[in-house]
Amino acid sequence: MSGSLRLGLVTYQLAKDWDIETIIANCRETGWEAVELRTEHAHRVEPELDQEGRRRVRSLFDGSGVRLLSFGTICEFHSPDPAEVRRNIERAKAFVDLAADVGAIGVKVRPNGLATAHGVPEAVTLKQIGESLRECGDAAQSKGVQIWLEVHGKETSEPHRIRTIMEHCDHPAVGVTWNCNALDIKNGSIKESYDLLAPWIRVFHIQELWSPHYPWMELFETALSKGFQGYALAEIPASSDPVRLMRYYKALFEKMVELASRA
Repeated sequence: MSGSLRLGLVTYQLAKDWDIETIIANCRETGWEAVELRTEHAHRVEPELDQEGRRRVRSLFDGSGVRLLSFGTICEFHSPDPAEVRRNIERAKAFVDLAADVGAIGVKVRPNGLATAHGVPEAVTLKQIGESLRECGDAAQSKGVQIWLEVHGKETSEPHRIRTIMEHCDHPAVGVTWNCNALDIKNGSIKESYDLLAPWIRVFHIQELWSPHYPWMELFETALSKGFQGYALAEIPASSDPVRLMRYYKALFEKMVELASRA
């Protein structure tokens, strides 16, 4: 079985100060195909956007050749405070409504640690996150949207913990954003970690492809061999010459994917 990988952009760093028109123009010029808009950045595509603003955002992307794929939220569900967890669940649901209105398919959320320092057992927090995700998944499914749990957090980025969360969640509209963390690597390979999460992986966040600290070729080879069809979204630092950087990054990405497809 073979899959495909397509290149997109996370606006967390490189594009944090760009408006929507600039994001689309730079992606079109360099051949990047999709974008995940990070919350609280200059593009200001947030749940507070009114219906006219939502129609405008959708119209800018429609026919542009650049897909508004997802929203990168900071919604998280690990707090020992039930009111804080509820606030984050409702915020995630608000992003689901926004995604449906503007034509995006994903809302990225995250775990951001455990609550053991507050006396809450790990197992309790992992179950709490999973159940919160299930509620968000119900809202997302009703709108034709997905929730994507980023492999994130000092303790919760351990793949076996993410798997436990996903098993508690057990919802078809909830998947995983693979984040290319050092904790993925076991005995020099990501295979064990990838296999733990493979049923749920919906998208990748990738970083500096020149870096020797992550087995990029193994990731691409594994994803393609397992039939992954979707986007790898680059989360890379800002540049004084972003279009030039994007051209080089795309060329490197495409060559690596080509080589991985032959493996």
